[in-house]
Amino acid sequence: MDTSESSTGTDTGASASEAPPGRGWRRWAMDTRPLRIPAFRRLWSSTIVTAVGSQLTAVAVPKQIYDITHSSAWVGYASLAGLVPMVAFALWGGAVADAVDRRKLLLVTNGGIAVTSLLFWAQALTGLDSVVVLMVLLAVQQAFFGLNSPARSASVARLVPPAHLPAANALGSTVMQTGLVAGPLLAGALIPVIGLPELYLIDALALCATLWAVYRLPALPPLGGPAARRAGLREIGEGFRYLLLRKVLLLSFLADIVAMVFGMPRALFPELAAQTYGSYGEGLALGVLFAGIPVGAVLGGLFSGVFSRARRHGWMVIGAVVGWGVAIAGFGLSGDLWLALAFLAAAGVADMVSMVFRGAILLSAATDEMRGRMQGVFTVVVAGGPRLADVLHGTAGSVFGPRAAVAGGGALVVAAMLALAFAMPALRRYRI
Repeated sequence: MDTSESSTGTDTGASASEAPPGRGWRRWAMDTRPLRIPAFRRLWSSTIVTAVGSQLTAVAVPKQIYDITHSSAWVGYASLAGLVPMVAFALWGGAVADAVDRRKLLLVTNGGIAVTSLLFWAQALTGLDSVVVLMVLLAVQQAFFGLNSPARSASVARLVPPAHLPAANALGSTVMQTGLVAGPLLAGALIPVIGLPELYLIDALALCATLWAVYRLPALPPLGGPAARRAGLREIGEGFRYLLLRKVLLLSFLADIVAMVFGMPRALFPELAAQTYGSYGEGLALGVLFAGIPVGAVLGGLFSGVFSRARRHGWMVIGAVVGWGVAIAGFGLSGDLWLALAFLAAAGVADMVSMVFRGAILLSAATDEMRGRMQGVFTVVVAGGPRLADVLHGTAGSVFGPRAAVAGGGALVVAAMLALAFAMPALRRYRI
């Protein structure tokens, strides 16, 4: 499949990105040409601010719930309270993003997230100590996030030309992965100094900067015109039918499901830190394990110039998922903590490559009137896959042992991805 299903719809500044890439070492570094487009630069710069700020709240909420209840079970219930509305509103938000001006939707949803952050701050400042209030606020915040995410991702294809979608995705993914590393570390350092209420307030202030950046974006109305301005169950169903009829899109989702469900072993990190790597210190081992994949992803993003200009997007996804599986299997077989870190970092690099090209396929192979709905499904897959993996790996680890479960999961990723690639050639053939 080639680009016959593509629809660029680039609204502004595309010519600015056509300058040739750098030479020598610059070709290895991150491709920053999309940043020459003012509208994309504004959208991306807002991500820098919120990537860290959102992680402050992500750390503060479970910390506050645990302080109130002294129960990890309640922390888990809160996670579920946020997951359900996020999934539901991501699916609906995709349909909404295809029916309205995406810039206006981003303004409304970012404003809603900012208000919930202020409410988090208010309840912490007043010492309300109510788990119910925290869970309701978390559910509302994640509902706004579900509405926001499809519109934000779908807007990228209207701001940059198709050839630079991988570079644009690499820029965005690198910032988000950096936030996953820096945000929790910053939160851990700030909580003893300024307390929980101020963490919520910092996130709210960061979202104000995001609102200003989104306000300066160009209008992004539906290309289909007024007739497309509907967003109900019928339109959500049309999105799923569209997905089933576009094999390359369906395969890109299946590739992520295979990688995450079979190959994301984070549920076993505490047991591995205590048993396999306990001699290094359980706390140190746990921190290293959780940091390994994000650190590798950040490194992959910083040197994404190595791969982001590739045109055979399908083969890049296949290779990245297979590489992820091999790295996870190697992690499961390693008994040394630093060797384990190396394998996890390699998995993180592979995950970055996969994210870049799956995102590019999603934006280039879907028409503009369907991009929001495809991004809504993407949000659900990205959020749900690791949670299913937690259940699968936790169960397998208790039966076969943690290292065998991790190594077996990595092997399953390789086998399943190769089977998909050769049974359904649409992904192998896709290029741009």
